[in-house]
Amino acid sequence: QVQVVESGGGLVQPGGSLRLSCTASVLNILSMGWYRQAPGKQRDLVAEISKFGNTRYADFVKGRFTISKDNRKSTVYLQMDSLEVEDTAVYYCKTVLISSGSSYWGQGTQVTVSS
Repeated sequence: QVQVVESGGGLVQPGGSLRLSCTASVLNILSMGWYRQAPGKQRDLVAEISKFGNTRYADFVKGRFTISKDNRKSTVYLQMDSLEVEDTAVYYCKTVLISSGSSYWGQGTQVTVSS
């Protein structure tokens, strides 16, 4: 059973910063990524990073968010700066395994940007 656990969400004022963390319980990871879902909206990709360090970002976070990883710990981070009210959502971590290509999701962490 693969477990994916996110942490680091919370309440922050506009212009502030938060750092999300996600750890998977396995080592054979092909990629890890962050997605977000606001109430009444679909779940969208925020950023993802491959085993080899290749990154991809959604246009709406380029220049503000940075994804990084620690392969030894099977952990991915999302540094979020210059947060906007529109960034308010539940942020989910997705892990894709090398062996099977299967995806596993965490339970999500709430990020609220409000004054």
